[in-house]
Amino acid sequence: MLIRQITIVGTGLIGGSVGLALRKKKFPGRIIGCDRDAALEKARGRGAIDAGTSNPADAIRGSQVVVLATPVLAIMDLIDRIGPVLPLKALLTDVGSTKAGVVERAINVFGDHAGKRFLAGHPMAGKESSGVDYADADLFHNALWFITPLPGQSLNDGLLAEYASWIDRIGARIATLPAEEHDRLCAWISHVPQMISTALAAALIEEFGAEAPLLPAGGRALQEMTRISASPYSMWRDIAISNQKNLEKALWKVEQRLAHIRENLTTRQLAEEFERAHQLRKVTAGKKKLDGGRNL
Repeated sequence: MLIRQITIVGTGLIGGSVGLALRKKKFPGRIIGCDRDAALEKARGRGAIDAGTSNPADAIRGSQVVVLATPVLAIMDLIDRIGPVLPLKALLTDVGSTKAGVVERAINVFGDHAGKRFLAGHPMAGKESSGVDYADADLFHNALWFITPLPGQSLNDGLLAEYASWIDRIGARIATLPAEEHDRLCAWISHVPQMISTALAAALIEEFGAEAPLLPAGGRALQEMTRISASPYSMWRDIAISNQKNLEKALWKVEQRLAHIRENLTTRQLAEEFERAHQLRKVTAGKKKLDGGRNL
């Protein structure tokens, strides 16, 4: 066993869930947290970590794997801060929602050795509520865990292989793709849905006021459409900044489709839009899907 201790920097929803999932699957080593004192106390109380400190340099001491589980811009800053003092045989990894900027930062810090020292990851899992109070040992069950490979990287080697095996054990399915492709894809499948939910919820408040009994009156459809509007701005601010171009392009295309629908509410073209939309649910099992193929 190469991994005897793991440090999780950021013990909120995702970081706390990583700790809880590792414990549930009988990770035998120590789990160290790094966060504000109040957050660390909650994380210890939940059993997500064994001990913690607010100092990253102290938190990584003795760890073979360091997981950065903060918002994306903080992850980039932490790579700059932790990378130069990371033990040579330790692996730094992240769970950030965008990858191109993170990968670029890791290559700048680790140079030609980046493929052996940094693993860029993104579990497609989360909740609209933040903080370790909402952490869940089963959060990653059946979720995709994207890996965006760095030059010369292989998940069959050493710490990379062992860490990947723990991703498997906690229930996630690893899928690999380039960082730029990841960010374009996630703009559509994750970031746009969040912005649509936010816009709809904000428009409802503007139209009816904050005291209107909207959710019970709207039923399941409205509840599903607005659930993630409660997501924290602090995380989505970083996503919007770090994936601005992809998100702008995707939102523009959705705006165009909404405008087309608005202009054709009484024409046959509205039916054609419904027919086109129904195709999304008709994707057959035989078509190519993202899977857990380890092609690094």
